[in-house]
Amino acid sequence: MDETIRSKYRAVIGLEVHAQMLTASKAYSSDKNAYGEAPNSLVSPISLGHPGTLPVMNGITVDYAIRLGLACGCTIREHQYFARKNYFYPDLPKGYQITQDKTPICTGGSIIIRDESGKEKSIGLTRIHMEEDAGKSIHDMDVHDTLIDLNRAGVPLLEIVTEPDLTSSTEAYNYLTEVRKLVRYLEICDGNMEEGSLRCDANISVMLKDATVFGTKVEVKNMNSIRNVQRAIEFEINRQITLLESNQTIVQETRAFDALKGTTISLRAKEAANDYRYFPEPDLPPLHITQEKIAEINQTLPPLPRNLFLKYTQELQLSEYDAYHLTDQKSIALFYEELIGFTKHYKIAANWIMGDVKSYLNEQGVEIEHFPINPHRLAGLIELIAEGKISHSIAAQKLFPIMLSDSREALALAIEHDLLQTSDDDAVKNFIQEVLSANAKEVERYRSGEKQLIGFFMGQFMKVSGGKVDPKSANELLRNALDS
Repeated sequence: MDETIRSKYRAVIGLEVHAQMLTASKAYSSDKNAYGEAPNSLVSPISLGHPGTLPVMNGITVDYAIRLGLACGCTIREHQYFARKNYFYPDLPKGYQITQDKTPICTGGSIIIRDESGKEKSIGLTRIHMEEDAGKSIHDMDVHDTLIDLNRAGVPLLEIVTEPDLTSSTEAYNYLTEVRKLVRYLEICDGNMEEGSLRCDANISVMLKDATVFGTKVEVKNMNSIRNVQRAIEFEINRQITLLESNQTIVQETRAFDALKGTTISLRAKEAANDYRYFPEPDLPPLHITQEKIAEINQTLPPLPRNLFLKYTQELQLSEYDAYHLTDQKSIALFYEELIGFTKHYKIAANWIMGDVKSYLNEQGVEIEHFPINPHRLAGLIELIAEGKISHSIAAQKLFPIMLSDSREALALAIEHDLLQTSDDDAVKNFIQEVLSANAKEVERYRSGEKQLIGFFMGQFMKVSGGKVDPKSANELLRNALDS
């Protein structure tokens, strides 16, 4: 789209994220909560809504909702009741969904993201509420019929609804990245969009930049990756602007995203709240949450990614790049937290985590929980480098590989394999003399003005010395010898 036209409008975007909770059983029955089982094998009369059956609240879902609410700075509602949201759909076996309508467990709060310019931006949350999932309709396994798998019916969900604070597809991408990171840190959802355990609906409208009234809202569903959410929003913004520029009307509707074509297609007219005929769920008693319960759960919260990010950038003086990558995965962040308990060389420690350690994990296809060097031993290696007892190149190329298969401490292994740097001046001078004698022509060229050859001499020196001399001091002594 022409940038001149696009710049006349601004987008207004709100997201609804559904996070499947990592509970052993479903929200209101003892049916197993699992992914990948044989179709329709995880159902019972309760999850199928047979007459005479009664739901029973899964208490872990309440704890998980409180955890997320506290992490987002929400207000936790003490008195709640559940509601029935009525609508007909083939994969909704009861004909209604148990959810929270007027009394969501969490209200307010926010999630901090980066906008397109890289600045921090607070995205307000309208509410977080508990509900149950529907089953799954399968359209691509039979050319004539839609197949239904009800294993997912009744799986507990947290729906996270934002204020219309997002203004671009990039901000939406960044928001979803932060949400996924947060639920993984809290261990309440695995965040796997490809398996449907984290799903997102986007509400999108556009308006002229000087307008005061929002445009007509369109909802887009069926996006199975964060990247596809970004693509769908970008397409929908352009589609709506094109309609307005052509003096056409935008219809309030629900649309699906076709990932292959990169376009949205109309599904149905958008329902209004009264279409769902909400009324209080008669089979579940009201829920009361005490302040003592909230305080108890607050004590169990792990270090959160934003708090760690601020700690690393402000207290440890790491770059934002380093802090972002260290906090991207909870397991990496916790390993680093333990590591800096044994060493104060925070930058060197960060470099090792993001460099050699991650390279090993990627090559071996393992998580850091299975990394063979524990934080205490890795700190010992870092201390040897920081104290000048071993060069970084020798540490990375020789000592680190040894430590991967030998559980002893770094110092003991460095001594045994003769890897410690020498500070013997006579030995250093002998190494220098050996290099100069073996490269007489290069010495003559250097003394004739080709000073860039110092790099060549340093390479030869490190080769002769086996890398066991501090490069900084060796460089100085080598220059002195060449200039004399």
